[in-house]
Amino acid sequence: MISAITRHVVFFIYPQFTLIDLSGPLEAFGLATMMIPGSYRVSVMSPVGGEVESSTGVKVMSQAPVADAIDTFLVVGDAGMPDRTFAPATVDFIRAATASARRTGGVCMGAFLLAACGLLDGRRATTHWRFSAKLQSMYPTVHVDADQIYIHEHGVWTSAGMTAGIDLALALIEEDLGRDISRAVARMLVVYYRRPGGQLQYSSLLELDPASDRIRRALGFAREHLSKPLSVERLAEVAHLSVRQFSRAFLAATGMSPAKAIERLRVEAARCMVEDSRETLETIAHTVGFTDPERMRQSFIRVLGQPPRALRRAARVNEKTEPEGAPRV
Repeated sequence: MISAITRHVVFFIYPQFTLIDLSGPLEAFGLATMMIPGSYRVSVMSPVGGEVESSTGVKVMSQAPVADAIDTFLVVGDAGMPDRTFAPATVDFIRAATASARRTGGVCMGAFLLAACGLLDGRRATTHWRFSAKLQSMYPTVHVDADQIYIHEHGVWTSAGMTAGIDLALALIEEDLGRDISRAVARMLVVYYRRPGGQLQYSSLLELDPASDRIRRALGFAREHLSKPLSVERLAEVAHLSVRQFSRAFLAATGMSPAKAIERLRVEAARCMVEDSRETLETIAHTVGFTDPERMRQSFIRVLGQPPRALRRAARVNEKTEPEGAPRV
C-alpha cells in the first residue's frame, strides 16, 4: 500500500539537544513509512542549519528553518532548556511553523520552548517529571500535569521525558494511519503498544527528590506510611512548618498540593499491585491507605482515567501478547 498523502514531519533541534528525543520518535515515523511508503517525509531543522551537536557529542545534520508545508512540527528537548535564552528569530520561526502546521508537539523539555513562545498558554501540558515544577513556576498560565506520558489538547501535544517521545510518536501515527500500523511499529521497536497518555510517568512521585530538606523529609515519611492517615497537618508537623508554610513550600517544590501528591503516591503504589499481584482490590486499597475500594476506584479514575479493574484486565492481556524482550513499564 502506498499512502495517498505524504505528511511532512519536522523535528526542531538546537545545540546540546537530547539525542533520544530525536532518534526515538524519528525511528517510529521511519518505520511507519517503510510499512506504508510515502506516508511521511521527515526533516530535521535548527536555528541556522548545518551540523548540530547533541548532549552526547553526536552531531546531526540539519537544514535551515523553513516554515512552509509542515504537517507536524516537533520541538525536541534539552535538560538545560529552562535556563536558555531563545533568540527572537527562533521564537518567530516556531510561531510561524506552528501557525501553519496541522499539529505541534514538544518532546520532553521541548515544552519549555513551546511555553516560551506562548503556545501553551491556557493549555494542559506535561514534560519530564523532574522539571515539571519549574515549568509551572516559570509559566503559570500553563496547566502542568506532572505525571502524564503525553497530553494532547487542541492540536498541541507534549510528552514526558526520554522514551515517552516514542509513545507520543505512536499516538500521532495512530491518528494518521490507524491502530494496526501504530501497533506494528511498536512491535518493531520492541515496546508496548502503546502506553495510554493518562498513565503515570514511571515512578515520577516515588523518585521525586525536591531540593528542600523539609519537603523531602515529608515525602519520605509519606512513602513509608502510605497505609496510615496522612493529613496536611501531619506532614507539616514532620516538616517542622506551619500548615500554611508547608502547603506553599510543597507546591513550589513539587508543582502540586500535598493532598494531590499523596493521592498520586497511593495510586501509583496501588497500580503496581493491581497489575502485578493477585491480591483483592479491597486488600490493595487498605495496604496503600485508601479507606475502601470505592475510594481507590474514584482516585484511579481521577488520576489515571480508568478504574483498577480495567488496568488489571489490560495487564493480563499484555502478559499474553507482550513481544519477546519488551521492557516492563
